[in-house]
Amino acid sequence: MLSKQNKQIAIKWFEAFNAHDLENLLSLYSQTAKHYSPKLKVRLPETQGLICGKDELRNWWKDAFDRIPSLKYEVKKLTADDHQVFMEYIRHADGDEDLMVGEVLEIENGLIMFSRVYHG
Repeated sequence: MLSKQNKQIAIKWFEAFNAHDLENLLSLYSQTAKHYSPKLKVRLPETQGLICGKDELRNWWKDAFDRIPSLKYEVKKLTADDHQVFMEYIRHADGDEDLMVGEVLEIENGLIMFSRVYHG
């Protein structure tokens, strides 16, 4: 049963992200959530790729939405269990080559606690 709920969280995540709806996106996360991304390492090297808490998540995604208004993710596959969702998607942004991405959402009590992005 939790696997279905977790998959629904992932679907809501994509809907909010693709609408650039920052508040709905953040509502899916715990106040103390962590997010890891190779893009964070490049853009904000002092983070070593890891940010913590909704304020840092808000700043990260607001910057991305402001800088890249065409940014969208195309879902390819969602695999869920009772604790996490593995999301495979294609990152689309005008002027950038499409990028295949894997991301894991660790979920507890209906909220994302940790998200980790993987790509080449």
